[in-house]
Amino acid sequence: MGSFHTVTLIVFLSLASSTGLQIEAQGIKSARLLDLVIRDYTFQSYDRFFGTGKLHTVSLPANLSGIKVDTVRFRCGSLRRYGAKVSEFHLGTGVTVNPCVERVLIVAQNLGSNWSSIYYDNYELSGYQLISPVLGLLAYNAGDNINFSSPFELGIQAGKDPIKIDFRNTTKLNATTGIIPLCARFERDGKVTLANQASPNVCVSTRQGHFGLVIESPLMPMKKQQYLLR
Repeated sequence: MGSFHTVTLIVFLSLASSTGLQIEAQGIKSARLLDLVIRDYTFQSYDRFFGTGKLHTVSLPANLSGIKVDTVRFRCGSLRRYGAKVSEFHLGTGVTVNPCVERVLIVAQNLGSNWSSIYYDNYELSGYQLISPVLGLLAYNAGDNINFSSPFELGIQAGKDPIKIDFRNTTKLNATTGIIPLCARFERDGKVTLANQASPNVCVSTRQGHFGLVIESPLMPMKKQQYLLR
């Protein structure tokens, strides 16, 4: 009898958690909340027996359609020694994770055309137009003692070579137009940092975050004081 009640409780809690996530996903208004919802679905699908170094695509509900999330689990030391490629992100050798737990779960987001628009609502993009989906790179603890109810985010710091973000298969801009996009980094404090491309449709960063390609839009008033251009 006790075993039956235990199984029933586990099933109920699982259904409640799934229902809660779906309700939360329907009311997403901020980029930060979207990260948290994606994180929860990622860990809901997480299996500690996933092979280290093997790409796993996260299954998302219909109300998050258009978003693609890939994850790979690494040992911190191996990631530092060999680097890695996770979807559109290339992490060079020497990359470190802080605090360095035994294992780290790297999460690569491609928000697609629909959900990337949430960044227009959360960031001051007057005078600029996104011409790529927003790509996100995040990291979470994934050790053997992982707490699925409260996963915590880790910092990624590039080594000698910066992290490369490859937009070549995602950008909507025709190269023959002669327009040169800028790399946009969406900061947690609500600011947008703009930088020149490292090479056509390739951006670089020294740490994790969310990135996109933008072009100036003459149909929108410019507010350059809202940007950090470097």
